[in-house]
Amino acid sequence: MCIAGPHRLAELGPLLRHARRLRAYGPEVGPGCQEAPSAWEVDLGAARFTLTLSPEKYRGFSGEGALLELLADPDVAADADLVRPCLTWDGLIDQGRIGAAAGLTGDRVRAALGFLAAAGRVGYDLAEESFFHRELPFGPAVDAMHPRLASARELITAGAVTLTGAGATVRSGDTEHRVTFGSAADQCTCTWWGKHHGTRGPCKHALAARMAASEATGAVRQAAAP
Repeated sequence: MCIAGPHRLAELGPLLRHARRLRAYGPEVGPGCQEAPSAWEVDLGAARFTLTLSPEKYRGFSGEGALLELLADPDVAADADLVRPCLTWDGLIDQGRIGAAAGLTGDRVRAALGFLAAAGRVGYDLAEESFFHRELPFGPAVDAMHPRLASARELITAGAVTLTGAGATVRSGDTEHRVTFGSAADQCTCTWWGKHHGTRGPCKHALAARMAASEATGAVRQAAAP
C-alpha cells in the first residue's frame, strides 16, 4: 500500500480491540509511484467500518478527475434523474433491475450511480463491490462542493471557450490558455496543469473545453434529428 500521512490510521485505534480482521484496498503500486488513495476496512463482526484516505494528507477527494468529468456530463445527470426514483433503500443495489426499470444500459446505470454517489444519494461498499442506497444531507448544489466544476461552468457562461479542431482556447482573465484533447488525458497550457500533469484531474480550462465540446455535439445531433 502507498500511504501519505500514515498517522491518519490512528483514527482506527478505538475500534481495534473489537476487530476481527483488517482489509486494505488500493490501486496497484510499484517503486517510485506517487501517493495513492487507500481504504482500510475493520471487520467488527456485526458491522464493518471503512476509513478512506486521500492521496495526500492535505487533500480531499473533490478534485479527482473521473469524478469531475462525470459530474460535468449532462447526459449522465439526466440518467441520474431517471435512476434515483428507482432506488428503494436497497442494502445492495441491483444494477440490472435499475437498468430495466429506467430503460438504461449497464454502463449508463453505473455512470448515473457514480453521479448520485457524488451527490450523497448512494454509497459504495468495497467488501460487497456494490452500491447501496443512502441519503446524506449534501443538498442539491453539487457544484458548490466542486469549485473547479463551478469555475468551468462560469467560463462557458462568459463565452470564454472557443473550440478548435483538436481542443479549444479558453480565456481566463487576461490570459488565453490552449487545451489539447487527448485519449488518455487532456492537456492545458495553464500553470495548474503544468504543476500536476493530470494527476489531480482536469483543470478548469480543460473541463470547460470538454463541456463546451459536449454541448456542441449535442446541438449538432439535435439539429440533424428529423
